[in-house]
Amino acid sequence: MNSKLNKKQIERFSRQIILKNIGAQGQKKIIKSKVLIVGMGGLGCPIAEFLVRAGVGNLGIVDFDRVNISNIHRQTLYDQKDLQKFKVEVAKKKLNLINSKTKITSYRNRINKSNYQKIIRKYDYIVDGSDNFQTKFLINDFCMRSKKFLVVGAISKFDGHIFTFNFKDRKSPCLRCFFQENQISDDILDCEYEGVLGTISGIVGTFQANEILKGILNIGKNLNGFILILDLLNLKFRKVKLNKLEKCSCKFI
Repeated sequence: MNSKLNKKQIERFSRQIILKNIGAQGQKKIIKSKVLIVGMGGLGCPIAEFLVRAGVGNLGIVDFDRVNISNIHRQTLYDQKDLQKFKVEVAKKKLNLINSKTKITSYRNRINKSNYQKIIRKYDYIVDGSDNFQTKFLINDFCMRSKKFLVVGAISKFDGHIFTFNFKDRKSPCLRCFFQENQISDDILDCEYEGVLGTISGIVGTFQANEILKGILNIGKNLNGFILILDLLNLKFRKVKLNKLEKCSCKFI
């Protein structure tokens, strides 16, 4: 990490570089980072936008879906001209307009048991913005085995949940320690079923991007071992300790 930032990089990221917790060395860490976002919906859009604006050098985006009219109220990278286009293709073009120096790799896939390892293993930092527990658990389990840094988000109605798991720490709990697989339903993550206020997506997604940047820079306090619960209707915020369950199935992974 001896190479110097060039004049354009210093000018572009000057407001970050001036922060004593970041500086030129921190900015170089961001530029050299490899981040994967799973799900380019309400969470994935603000996550991707802020990471690209921050200067993340390598960004992977995964989604199999097309843009529809009900997405536009909360999925901030899309507009009416994008209807029926694939989300990852639209997002890549718009993100490149924000920062052409970020290398963006798009995966027009649904994450499943046959492809998830091949995609995720290329990245050091993983952000989960998916809307179903099967995908969330696949990502959780692989990140645990591979000792990756994972940030998970979930939204519904006026509420948000954010988890950070630094699996290099063997004592870290995992997503299965909070959500028991036999006691959950994807309905609680389904915006079509539960509904969601558009701003909730932006707030939670921005929190997730912030956790990733702190993880890359190794600064501040993160949510490893905690869950941040946001009730944005009543402005109630709780940071709750998440303990590793003795009988969690992650122990057998």
